[in-house]
Amino acid sequence: MLVNRRTVRIEWADCDAAGIVFYPNYFAIFDSSTHHLFEKAGWKKRDLIAEFDIVGYPMVDTRAKFMVPSTFGDDIVVETKVTAFRSSSFDVEHKVFKPGPNGTEVLALEGFETRVWVGRHPDDPTRIKSRPIPDEVIRRLSAEA
Repeated sequence: MLVNRRTVRIEWADCDAAGIVFYPNYFAIFDSSTHHLFEKAGWKKRDLIAEFDIVGYPMVDTRAKFMVPSTFGDDIVVETKVTAFRSSSFDVEHKVFKPGPNGTEVLALEGFETRVWVGRHPDDPTRIKSRPIPDEVIRRLSAEA
């Protein structure tokens, strides 16, 4: 599967009173990381929406497993990939790494999303409806990096 890695600096506003990342902020980082994965596959979100006439790929399920906290000033590395495709939905995995001893990386957090490929409902344009994920999208996101 195609993998995207990006570095994110933890800012003061990302943290709670204890000085660690306030957990909902990770979900915003995951959302951006999914968009960065699509960019690596060749589509900025607005281009993907135009090319495939979709509304987007909203998240319908998410969770995270926290192992090591991040604090203000940390540079974390977020590794993102799709782990499964179904007809109109797909699963995304995010692994967050922090610098460890002797140049290693320590797994700090794992995030998981399920997203659905959606367009406007054909009978009611105020609603959305799932659509099959195009083969080209699956092919590019399944490619070896």
